[in-house]
Amino acid sequence: MANRDGLTPEQARRVLAIAADLARTGRTGELEEFVEHGLPVDAADTAGNTLLMLAAYHGHADTVRALLRLGADPDLRNDRDQAPIAGALFKGADEVVAVLYAAGADLNRGTPTARAAAALFGRTHLLAG
Repeated sequence: MANRDGLTPEQARRVLAIAADLARTGRTGELEEFVEHGLPVDAADTAGNTLLMLAAYHGHADTVRALLRLGADPDLRNDRDQAPIAGALFKGADEVVAVLYAAGADLNRGTPTARAAAALFGRTHLLAG
């Protein structure tokens, strides 16, 4: 049976898998097209990782900027209660951290919080306004 977009559940899973791969690899233009054609900007994989989380974790600042511009929520956490900004801190993606910080990412949510992750990895300077 097709959903409201005319896709079967299997087709919808495949579209999300392709979009997730685009986020992981920083293929911003193609990912923007998916969202502009109806993919929810906060779509998440089976582990709760949003497109923003995947782009942030893999250090793609331009993709993070584009997703935020399209309305992505910078504070959505995955199933392990990890926030995109904490993932970027863990990976040492300083530019992504700066983008998320400027977008108002909540520094006190998630496990660990962004503040705790910054302290743990010696990156507290990235969270100083």
